[in-house]
Amino acid sequence: MLNPTITPPTNIEQVSIGDHVFLDGAMEEIGAVRGIRKNDLLVYVEGAGDFPVPQSAVVRARYGKVTLDSSQLSEQFLDAARHAHDNETL
Repeated sequence: MLNPTITPPTNIEQVSIGDHVFLDGAMEEIGAVRGIRKNDLLVYVEGAGDFPVPQSAVVRARYGKVTLDSSQLSEQFLDAARHAHDNETL
């Protein structure tokens, strides 16, 4: 039986270019995977451009969605993510 307090390791091989990117606990997409490199992902954040994200920040990757652990991301990335939808109109 699996211990529910231990999260199984993320299978980084399940990440694909074009996958939608979310922050942990958020319902709204902030961008997309633009590249997969040896130690990091290149993530496009809407309205801010491309950012390197350490693969260790990936909490979950499946069904075309990648969820990132906010505690492992730079302040610059988090600031961009907070403003990802500022230019949208209703």
